[in-house]
Formats: sequence, structure tokens, C-alpha cells
Amino acid sequence: MFKKPPSNLKTSAPLRSSDRRKLKQRVAQRFALDPEIADLLVPDGLLSMKFSTHTGEPGLFYLAADGGPLWFTIGKDSDEMIPTVYTLWKHPTLLPFVSTPAAVIPVLTGGADLMAPGIVERPHALQANSLVCVTKYERDARGPPLAVGHMLVDAERLTDGAKGKAVTILHTWKDHLWSMGDKGEPPAPVPTAAQEEVEFGEGDNEPKEGATPRMSEDPDGTSEAPGTSTNESASEHPVMQEADSPQETKFSPEEVSAILRTSLLQALRTSLSSLPLSVFPIPATTFYASYILPARPASATPTTPIDIKHSAFKSLAVLLRQSEKQGLLKLKDARPDVVITAVFPDHADVVAHTLHRTVGEIENRKKREQEKSEKKAQEEGEKEKSMSITELWKPHSGSVKFFQEAGMDSSALYTVSEIKTTLDGYIAAHDLVNKAEQQYINVGDDALLRTTLYAPSGKSGAQPPEFAKRGELVSTLCGRMQAFYKIQVGNGEALTKKGQLHPISVVVKIRQGRKACTLITGYEPFFLTSGTIADTLRAQCASATSVSPIAGRAAGEEVMVQGKQTKPVVNFLLGMGVPKEWIETADLTGKKK
Repeated sequence: MFKKPPSNLKTSAPLRSSDRRKLKQRVAQRFALDPEIADLLVPDGLLSMKFSTHTGEPGLFYLAADGGPLWFTIGKDSDEMIPTVYTLWKHPTLLPFVSTPAAVIPVLTGGADLMAPGIVERPHALQANSLVCVTKYERDARGPPLAVGHMLVDAERLTDGAKGKAVTILHTWKDHLWSMGDKGEPPAPVPTAAQEEVEFGEGDNEPKEGATPRMSEDPDGTSEAPGTSTNESASEHPVMQEADSPQETKFSPEEVSAILRTSLLQALRTSLSSLPLSVFPIPATTFYASYILPARPASATPTTPIDIKHSAFKSLAVLLRQSEKQGLLKLKDARPDVVITAVFPDHADVVAHTLHRTVGEIENRKKREQEKSEKKAQEEGEKEKSMSITELWKPHSGSVKFFQEAGMDSSALYTVSEIKTTLDGYIAAHDLVNKAEQQYINVGDDALLRTTLYAPSGKSGAQPPEFAKRGELVSTLCGRMQAFYKIQVGNGEALTKKGQLHPISVVVKIRQGRKACTLITGYEPFFLTSGTIADTLRAQCASATSVSPIAGRAAGEEVMVQGKQTKPVVNFLLGMGVPKEWIETADLTGKKK
């Protein structure tokens, strides 16, 4: 669907709060989501953008405030909300999944549909036309979603020897829709113990560990990964049969119950033992999700999920009441659920418990690694955007002779520190430091220095001073030279331009009666365009923006943002790499009554 770039892209527009609430409610009902998850997947600041596919079908993108694609619809007046891979990475269990060998993934991202022989795992019940995600097959784990599509047949028809297309692909990792986002890498696989049950196809398609998937030969001699079909061709490929399915490990309800009790003992000895009394009472569901489940042994990776539903307890209340009878904790009845009012880490069973490596520890480690990776990527991104700006001066007119006399190249560009060094060397060589007050320089004792820094009396009518401070002399000398500046973005090529660089102006003024607006000018030398600034701030500030020529000037444009938006504008400019000292702000609303 997005093998080619979408066309007829319209300007993105912020979604009204009421429309966003309706959209969130629709997504929550369609995918049976809790309000917190729905808020995460349909966030504030959502934007909408109309587009057309390369085949001419109309569609609608829903974008995050930073422009990353979250959802899309295909077809006129379609109400089917299709998540992007970015949304699925936030909530991997949003859609049912089918898995396929690693060799098939590049073919899918190249624009192919998924064929029946290429499916390794699938849910127990999956109907035709169902929205599914496609993952790379991982042993004892569920890989991250890498594609989204529609099932073309019922799952029960995917039997041994089944042929034909199984999933028509709508959107994949690394396609043009994915390229509209931050182009991040997929998350790590998740252990299957924490996921829904799946089954292998009757053809025993699970690959051997370390095996290379066999490639099918086309009549023309070209090789293709099994289980794929290009959108232009409906050719079918033989089933890949590498090895028999592994021996599945299943736990009985009694074994699951024992693991849950062990997890409770682990939590009592570790995280629960240091809780302050102010934390209690704790709702039963919070206690279960935050303390018992993370304390499950990491070594327990059967096909049977380790949770209350698959245990002999059948309900959380039974587990907690049994634990209360054993003296591990204390309960209190409350609506709509019981609460835990106290725990007893000094219980003999807790003291005798041997600590084990937990699921929570592994998840925390992965989270830290991901945060570290994201922070590194963010720092690299900021480094690529960062600007280095250097003010330069070139000897000009009356200052040329001074630099020649000082033994310097009169055609070179100098920084202010180099100019100060040159001036100090000349002063020392000609012994111009005032004997009584060494902070002063005897300008009147040197004709070249006097004529270089100060215009002759016949032109200005003012007599040059007999002496002056070093800092004043440096500023005066810079004023007698041609101004240049050098600007470099990241590791890119430095650009040197003639003229004095002025800071970007961010001014709040009153326009159209009582309405305040923020005006941004002088951004062109910093490689920023009016369109980029206006589009980004329209989304970030949720305000109207406009671009117009600067009144009274022959060149330059002005971006207007409705409202007092100084802080978000400055943050945007800093995020684009503009140094803080090159941004000037002012609020002129108080000066106009």
C-alpha cells in the first residue's frame, strides 16, 4: 500500500478536542482498550492529514504532535482505524498476530503479500477480513509487529498444504508511511509466557534453531522467500518444511498456582518488604499487577501463561484469601474489590524462600537498555542539528594598513580573540601602555593606531582620545572592519557569509484589536524556512499560524503565531539547534493600551 509515497498530501490540521475524544472512544471500543491505553494511542495534539495512495484511493492519516503517523484509514468514508507499526510498538498486543520466518520479512517490506505457506504461528481462531499484524518468528517469544494487513481466509483453512495468499499487506516497517515517523528500530521480542496462546500450522512450519529457510526456485531461475507473493503476481510457492515442531512445555493449573505462590513469596522478601505504611491499603488488582506478576521466575517459559486464569485458583480473591489464612498478608473487604492492608515479610515461608531471577528484572533491564539507546539516539540527533556560529571580521579600508604593519594577512578573516591578540602584540611592540594607569593605552602616541581607529577630525569633527581601555579599542577596531559570519550545522560543511548576523527576533505584540500574537523574524540565515516554522508551531501550539512579507523591508518573511507563544517558539528554535544567545525575545503587549 505504501511501497510508493502517498500523493495529494494536504496540510495537516489539529483535531478538535471533541473529535479527538470521539476518535479515542471509537478506538477503545474497537480494540477493547482501557482508558489509559487509549490515551496513549490517541494522544493530545493529534493531527489529521488527507492523502491518496499511489493507486488513487483516498485516505486519512492521524499524526502525533511531532508528525509521527499513528493511525490511518483507506477508502472514502471508511471508519476502519488501522494502526501503524509505531502504534503497535507502543501496544504490541493490540492486534492478533501471525508470525513468519526472518527470510520473508524483507520480501514483505518490498511490497509482497504473505502467502499461506509462510505462516509459522497463528491464533486459535482468526476470521477472514480480520486486521492482523505480522511478526518475525522468534523461538519462545513474540517478535515486534513489522507489518499490518487483512486476513484473506479463516485461520482454520490454513492447514497442511494450504496455498494462496493468506494476508494482504497494507503497511510495513521501512515503507513510505514508516518513513514519515522517527524511523526508530523495532522493540525487542516479548516472551510468549506473557502473551496469548498461539498454535503452529499443521504443516509444522516452525524453523529449526539456526536453520536457514529454504528458498523456492522460480522457473526463470530466480530465488524467492517461501510464503510470499508480490502484489503484481498471485503465484504460489511450496510450503517450507524445515523441522518438526519442538516439544511444547505445558504447566498444569496446580503448577501455575505453585509458581504464583512462589512469586508472592519473592515479592514479600524483596519489593514488598521495604514499602512504607503510607502505601497501604493496596487494591488487589494493583497488588497482583505491580508485585506478584513481576516477581514470576524468569526461567518459567512454558506455552501456558503464568497467570490467575490458568491456575487452580481461577480468581485473584481465592489466592489472596488463602495467603491471608497462611499469615502472609492481611485483607479488608472493600467495593468493588478487596484491598491488602498489611504484609508480613518475616513469615517463616518468606524467610525460607530462595530468591530467583524474575520477569520484572528482565523487563526493567530491557527498559533501561531501551532508554539508554533512545537517549543516545536523541543526543546524536541533537548533535546533528546543533549549530556553531562564529563571528568574523576582515581588514577593510583604514584597518588594512594596521594589519600589514602588525605582520598579519590583510585578506584573512579573524575572530574577536585573534583581533585582540593582534592588537595586544602591536601595543607591546610600540610600548603604548600608559605608565601611570596600565589599563589604558596611549592612543595619541601612535599615528597609525590613531588614524586606524578614529576618523580624521576633518570628517567627524571630533578629536580622537589621547588614551583608551583595551576593550574599547578592540570594539572600535572591529567596527572599522568588514563583518562576516560562519555557520555550521552538525558535521556538515561550514558556510561563511558576508555581513553581520543578527539574532532571531521573537516578539509578542497586539494585533487586530486585543488579540496578542507572536512574531518571528530573522530566521533565514539559520537554515530555517517559513513553512517548517509555521507547520510545526501550528501543531505544537495548537494555534493558527501565517506567513507574510515583513512590512517596510524589501526581503524577508515574518511568521505569526496566534497568542503569547514565546516559550514554545524558543523551545522549537532550540530544538532546531539555534544557540540560545542567538534568540532575542520581547513582550510589547504591556506598552499598548
